[in-house]
Amino acid sequence: MIFPSRRYNRGRMTDFPDRLLTGYRNFMDGRYSDERERYRVLAEKGQTPHTLIIACCDSRAAPETIFDCGPGELFVVRNIANMVPPYEPDSQFHGTSAALEYAVQVLKIHNIVVMGHGRCGGIQAALDLDMKPLSPGDFIGKWIGLVRPAAEQIQSNDLMTQSERQTALERVSIRNSIANLQTFPFIKAVSEKGDLAVHGAWFDISTGELWVMNDKGDFIRPSLSEETAAEEQASI
Repeated sequence: MIFPSRRYNRGRMTDFPDRLLTGYRNFMDGRYSDERERYRVLAEKGQTPHTLIIACCDSRAAPETIFDCGPGELFVVRNIANMVPPYEPDSQFHGTSAALEYAVQVLKIHNIVVMGHGRCGGIQAALDLDMKPLSPGDFIGKWIGLVRPAAEQIQSNDLMTQSERQTALERVSIRNSIANLQTFPFIKAVSEKGDLAVHGAWFDISTGELWVMNDKGDFIRPSLSEETAAEEQASI
């Protein structure tokens, strides 16, 4: 079915975004031309990504760009506020859970990274305790309900600025998602065998800094020495 707003000129669709067509031409002349053989191998042999990234839909935090990865390296799942729901084997639609199952059971990835970022709109919405539904379905409201209890607790902290509350909830959400990953039996089983590692990361859009979560749940900058990192651990 073709949407009525689409117009054709001599058999060609004419309302496709010009910026995307220009970008595609640049891709074909540049990256694809340079990596033609790599794409051919990926097409013939399939993908073997080493890492699953659970990231936000935010256009400012693209994992492939941040980690400078080429085609076939990352299996990426993006949703509002990079959240992982708990394991729920019911008859509902579970896009993130389906991606987890495929990445772990079929692709046999070695790492899962939950990557949050600064100034996340989804987290900002969760902190707005008076937010009204945007549609009758209230899809965003129901989704961010995963972090609403933590949002209520953080929002009540009068010792923090709103910016600090935002960062705190962004990082708490990453920890919660990592905990939820362990509720999936197939993830827990592979992790316990030592074949899968789960990580947390937080990207600061304004500075470009990447903070990674250590075993204690603190976020540190990996470029620092161990001594300096211990001193500059995030207190939230």
